[in-house]
Amino acid sequence: MGCTNCSSNGLPKGCKSNGSCGTNSCDKLSVFDWLSNMEQPAGKKFEFVEVRFKNGRKEFYKNTQDLPIHIGDNVAVEGSPGHDIGTVSLTGELVRLQMRQKKVKLDASDFKKLYRKANTRDIEIWQQAREREQETMVRSRVLARELNLVMKISDVEYQGDGNKATFFYTAEERVDFRELIRVLASEFKIRVEMRQIGARQEAGRVGGIGSCGRELCCSTWLTDFRSVNTAAARYQQLALNPQKLAGQCGKLKCCLNYELDSYLDALKEFPDTSQNLFTQKGEAVFQKMDIFKGRLWYAYREGGTDWVAMDVSKVNEIVAQNKQNKKPAALEDYMVVEDTIASPTYESVIEQDSITRFDQSKSRNAKKRRNKKRPQGENPNAPKAQGNQPRAQKPKGQKKPKGPRQPQGSKDAKPGNAPKAQGKPQGQGQGQGQKQAKPKPNNNRNRRRPPQNPKKSEE
Repeated sequence: MGCTNCSSNGLPKGCKSNGSCGTNSCDKLSVFDWLSNMEQPAGKKFEFVEVRFKNGRKEFYKNTQDLPIHIGDNVAVEGSPGHDIGTVSLTGELVRLQMRQKKVKLDASDFKKLYRKANTRDIEIWQQAREREQETMVRSRVLARELNLVMKISDVEYQGDGNKATFFYTAEERVDFRELIRVLASEFKIRVEMRQIGARQEAGRVGGIGSCGRELCCSTWLTDFRSVNTAAARYQQLALNPQKLAGQCGKLKCCLNYELDSYLDALKEFPDTSQNLFTQKGEAVFQKMDIFKGRLWYAYREGGTDWVAMDVSKVNEIVAQNKQNKKPAALEDYMVVEDTIASPTYESVIEQDSITRFDQSKSRNAKKRRNKKRPQGENPNAPKAQGNQPRAQKPKGQKKPKGPRQPQGSKDAKPGNAPKAQGKPQGQGQGQGQKQAKPKPNNNRNRRRPPQNPKKSEE
């Protein structure tokens, strides 16, 4: 759409559809111009344009100077007093259709005029005024609280020239805000206009996300707010839970009216739920219904703990018999037999239904790794020797273990200082049961012994 900062020379640069893309990404309540590619008859150009302001507020203005206006242009229009800055949302024949839908007469004499396209100076003043809105709203709430006024100021909208501001508020009762207007005018040096709105209009101006996960309808496309009552929820068989049926505005959700007509048409085939069914087995009372499947559930008044599901046609048949003073044998004769879905008999090739499919794959991979490490010719069923097994050695390039070194000039090692054999055996060949003790290296070989005294040895 035509943003306020991307339009240039009548066409927005960021939009290749010339401001008529209809993606609802630039402003609220955008309209798709489906007549933009059609040429208008010569000499029959419609002189009214639709201009959009903050939060989707739209008004119609008369282009008396016949300026070349396109969708997305920022224009200066007549204000009260001064001038205002807005964005053109519709031009051409679509404006005529929009005015006819909103019942706006074309021959009215109180139409405001379109002055010109907004220049750079107009846009700068407009942006500065928009930046003051949040600060003004917070300050006005503080002043209203100090004056003990039971009201809530929900939004503030500055005029394009910055000389006037409109304060939107909600209140349960009538509020005397004359003193507040004097305080606001002296505080901000502007003209003040107070406008009361409803709870739904407030939610549309503030915006938010609904329980459906989408943006609120009142802030995107909904403009007319119709009354919603609890009867709409009853017709749709919804639980009367205020927390689920109420929207962010605190009122019943507007979407309860969207499908109400379809439910009313479907309920024409259903019998009156307050009428009981009489059978030879006993009297049956209505329990619940499913409008989509066209089924109703009944239970016997005396000792009827089990509900019987029947189609609408069967229930109407029983009602017709009761009007003729006839009673069927039992409700079970008209009960709906639901088709049981047979479980699939195919075998899963990739074992996607197995819970332990990952464990099995790990065990198989581990078994493959053990088979790779096992040397050739070794019997896997042979009894294992006690203790830690030696590592598998390569058949070629086998080296013999070397004994401990004796330091030079030392005497023969005593029996107590002899190196002990290591408990870990070592295989000499592949496939043989012979084992050899690996000698333990002497840890004292690097220690120096004191030189012996030759004199003492001679003595």
